[in-house]
Amino acid sequence: MTAWRPPERIKYTPLAAPWPDADEIRSSQLFRPIKVGSVQLTSRTWVPAMVPWRASEEGEVTPSVLAWYERFARGRPGALVVEATGVRDVASGPLLRISDDRFLPGLAKLTECVRRASQGETKLFIQIIDFLSIRRRPSPQKYFERFLEVMPRHREFLQMPDGDETGVRARLAALSETELEQALSARELESLRQGFRERVTDTEVSAVRDLPATLPGVFAAAAARARRAGFDGVELHYAHAYTMASFLSARNTRSDGYGGARAQRIRLPLEVYSAVRAHVGSDYPVGCRMLAEDCIESGSTIDDAEYFAERLAAAGMDFISLSRGGKFEDASQPKIGEAAYPYTGRSGYECMPSYYSDAIGPFGRNNDASTRIRAQIRRAGFETPIVLSGGIHHFNQAEHALRSGAADIAGFARQALADPDWFAKVRAGAGDKVRLCIYTNYCEALDQRHREVTCELWDRSGLDEPGVMLSADGKRRLVAP
Repeated sequence: MTAWRPPERIKYTPLAAPWPDADEIRSSQLFRPIKVGSVQLTSRTWVPAMVPWRASEEGEVTPSVLAWYERFARGRPGALVVEATGVRDVASGPLLRISDDRFLPGLAKLTECVRRASQGETKLFIQIIDFLSIRRRPSPQKYFERFLEVMPRHREFLQMPDGDETGVRARLAALSETELEQALSARELESLRQGFRERVTDTEVSAVRDLPATLPGVFAAAAARARRAGFDGVELHYAHAYTMASFLSARNTRSDGYGGARAQRIRLPLEVYSAVRAHVGSDYPVGCRMLAEDCIESGSTIDDAEYFAERLAAAGMDFISLSRGGKFEDASQPKIGEAAYPYTGRSGYECMPSYYSDAIGPFGRNNDASTRIRAQIRRAGFETPIVLSGGIHHFNQAEHALRSGAADIAGFARQALADPDWFAKVRAGAGDKVRLCIYTNYCEALDQRHREVTCELWDRSGLDEPGVMLSADGKRRLVAP
């Protein structure tokens, strides 16, 4: 599907500034230790969660999953966050799950693998997530034959009060686009054009209505499993297009005390955190990934994020990792047979901008918002570490973010994928040897198609090397050389 791009189309290239020498490394903020709850990171470097599409269809850890994280660990970042891992035992394709004890042996292998590869230096967190139902975009024929619930208003529009349902469906399917916009509700049109997507405001559905009662316990059980599996901490996924971020969003209009005003929208995230904390104890790091801005019409703003972050810090969160955008509400229309992808609209671009950008550019789009949020937390008297990511690829960018007050920890996602050894190389004074990300979003395109995520800078090299693990189609290597 076509992704949104800024109209300016200004071409950017990675920062070409000189790399630090050994003295600059020793005096840097980036390579100083920092406490995250009860855990000390050896540096303020962080690899955020990225979904590599390497788990089994049942959500189990595979050899490919182990190889993916082992490769990042060899570069020895301060912290590495495992991909969004499902807290409910529902089918979700090749995405990791932590919804049952049967997943513990594989997850324990993962923590052992990372600890061994980094010689205990890299702390391993796991991001745990809940998501609601989403369906692929149907063909119009399938939609009108199988999915649309025929209502009296449809019959009234067609002037078929006593017509049989099959005839009503056939007449609706034959309407023009203009007529459909009159005959169908906004939600029905969306289900036809985008595919059905469940919302936290669908309180007529009992499972959605009961989320405030069920999710705290589900997240808490998952976090307890994470501790048993040997993870150094958990990151609650409160960001992007998923359940918890949807509760935080200004678009959450639930009338049961969990939507509307900010104090009600933050209620479930706080209750989830409280349940998690009760299960894992006060000595186990628990933080969250949240949005600095929704970046959609009528969505949450920086002002909302300042309020939410202060409340989460006051509750005892051990870190707050900031992202932006990545919402379903402005996603591009998927092809028939495909599902909507929340990184194709403007909000998705804000989350993962490419090298073609606007005057703001693709690097540091979240810095100003992060600065404001961190300052608000500090004014309230909390020292909660803030993790900032978004186009960071050079030492100078990371160091500036830390020294300017934008963050306490620098996150490297696409850059770490391009070169997992970034951290070891820069710390050794060999920054000029780093393989810099060029931000074409080749990796994002693979993610969109649910294919194993790799980087174009290395995935076609050395395919015939002994022991190289290849993609399902045999055309790409799965870990960096």
